Amino acid sequence: MTLRVKVIPRSARSEIVGELEDGTLKVKIAAAPEKGKANEALRTLLAEHYGVPKSGVVILSGHG
Repeated sequence: MTLRVKVIPRSARSEIVGELEDGTLKVKIAAAPEKGKANEALRTLLAEHYGVPKSGVVILSGHG
């Protein structure tokens, strides 16, 4: 499954907020977008939400 995700870093807590009009998943992440911390927090949140191992969640683009 491939998901398009809009990430809002440095939020009060990590949570899936909802969906945008185009189907993009809107996610708030508590971690800062530095040294991959927000990406790792996103992978953890999505893995827990979908009930898959964290290793099964891969960021294809937008990571840096």
